[in-house]
Amino acid sequence: MSSIHSIRFSYVSHLLKFNFDAGTSRGVLREKTTYFIQASCQKFMHVGWGEAAPLVNLSVDDIPDFEEYLKKYCDDLVFEWDSSDHNPTKTVLDWCANFIPAQFPSIRFAFETALLDFVHGGKRLVFDTDFYTSEKPIPINGLIWMGEREFMYEQINEKLANGFTCIKMKIGAIDFEEECKLLEYIRSRFSADQITLRVDANGAFSASEALNKLKRLSEFQLHSIEQPIATGQWKEMAALCQQTPLSIALDEELIGIYGFEQRRQLLDQIKPQYIILKPSLVGGLKDSQEWIRLAEERGIGWWMTSALESNVGLNAIAQFTSTYQGLMHQGLGTGQLFTNNIDSPLVVKNGFISYKKELLWSEIS
Repeated sequence: MSSIHSIRFSYVSHLLKFNFDAGTSRGVLREKTTYFIQASCQKFMHVGWGEAAPLVNLSVDDIPDFEEYLKKYCDDLVFEWDSSDHNPTKTVLDWCANFIPAQFPSIRFAFETALLDFVHGGKRLVFDTDFYTSEKPIPINGLIWMGEREFMYEQINEKLANGFTCIKMKIGAIDFEEECKLLEYIRSRFSADQITLRVDANGAFSASEALNKLKRLSEFQLHSIEQPIATGQWKEMAALCQQTPLSIALDEELIGIYGFEQRRQLLDQIKPQYIILKPSLVGGLKDSQEWIRLAEERGIGWWMTSALESNVGLNAIAQFTSTYQGLMHQGLGTGQLFTNNIDSPLVVKNGFISYKKELLWSEIS
């Protein structure tokens, strides 16, 4: 009996609706279209699921004809799976990198996830780690979205009451001094030993004002600031990373940086303290592995963040993250953002995300 089986693909779209107006420095999010990729084979009853979820005005594959490309890849690609393969994960990641261009990172991520789920039996097992098998939790930050001052205070109090010991606050859209007052409010109640504070500027500061603002922010004993200035200013960002009184984490800066050499050059020139990885934005799981390897070789820290995927994509990112040891707080607390998410075994409690196998996945249709 042949061990080679043809796996084919299809997709369905799903409109995710936010629980609230999710404010960033790039605007307010109320809904988001995502696409679920299904990997299937006539000889097997099970299927694998992945998710392609490009972020509007941020993903390189946020293009008007995205769905046409997605359909073409689903129609044209066939994965010839050797069920006797002893290292199917490497085979899957290599195949996706070969057949889906880096310019479609969310599609590549979706195919990687759907295939890994399929070859592991269609049980939503993407990576075989203690996170899935033994419910080992991953520490995560609590995310504070931009909005009116009272709304932000409300979120802060909720996260603190729910046991989060790391809080990330988006800044750059309201008055800077008001944002400082919010940080001061947290610090007046909790020391840096009790609560880790991160901020995310999404590139909102100008290069000329950034250093002064970082000096002001450093008064609140922050862990780090994400992307203080807009992307593409490598010289200015390098100078900022050298002079900064608090650690800088590159986020959007990594998007659209293709290939080993360009990534190496970026890290060597800018020398950030941290990088932040969103697999569906930076080229998928295999490319995220490369970013991590390059960062660790240079003593640069990293953490993983979802890109507002549903629980399908979030599950894949959490399992991928759990393949690494010694994790700091990750940005994986986005599963509760939507009113119509896919029900899953992912549970957020006391500042951790875990996979509770007694809970069931809802059907995708």
